Amino acid sequence: MEKKDETVEEKKYYTISEAAGRMGMTASALRYYDSMGLLPFVEKTASGQRMFQESDFEWLCVLDCLKNTGMQIRDIKQYSDWCREGDATLQKRLDLFLRQRERVLEQIEKLNQSLDRIDYKIWHYRTSVEAGTERCGVGKDQDSYEKWKAEKEN
Repeated sequence: MEKKDETVEEKKYYTISEAAGRMGMTASALRYYDSMGLLPFVEKTASGQRMFQESDFEWLCVLDCLKNTGMQIRDIKQYSDWCREGDATLQKRLDLFLRQRERVLEQIEKLNQSLDRIDYKIWHYRTSVEAGTERCGVGKDQDSYEKWKAEKEN
């Protein structure tokens, strides 16, 4: 029996279903990304079956992050193209991420404003439930809300 060379790493491959499961995506989403040219590194078998490697998951995480933060597919494709072009596009890639960061911060601000409104309505209805009515203005006093909010944060 031949002894296997232990210095050579065997590549582990993942099917599209396995990769999708690991990423919390659907296989159809990965197929779509591939059809849009976002997965140029993914190897395929002779029959065309996509085979993902461990090294592919970092890119999938970046792709997922950009998509989850609202970046359009065309912009992700542009980023993917820039990555393949190499160091000449480093500044473009940095600028893209700086712009996306600003968009995410704006999204967070809007979500925080929405959360504040939701918290106010929770306070309003809890106060009204305790009083048994909202007719007499219970739950509408801004000072009482601010006090409740401060207590909640501590």
